Amino acid sequence: MSSPRDVEQGAPTAHEGVGPVLESGEVGSAVLAAIRAHNRDVVVTDRGAYLRVAVPRRCLLDRLTVERALGRPFRLPGDLELVMPAFAGYLRIERDRAVWEAQRR
Repeated sequence: MSSPRDVEQGAPTAHEGVGPVLESGEVGSAVLAAIRAHNRDVVVTDRGAYLRVAVPRRCLLDRLTVERALGRPFRLPGDLELVMPAFAGYLRIERDRAVWEAQRR
């Protein structure tokens, strides 16, 4: 699991970025690992039962990267919806990825 707050210099606070709020557990950890693999300046606030993930302007989640971390199939949007009670930004879900953005396209 992550430290209470992983912050790189110049990174946003959890309230300034976009991204999901994830339930803690195996799937939430795999989603977080996939987000970290494809995004810079990821800020994670660990609240025990949930993880608030924030990325400046745009947060990408790749389905195949989640599947590698989990070791099993991961369906979008169904499996993501089960572990994501909330999110910040505008969410667009495609076949193989989810994207949170600061502004709607």
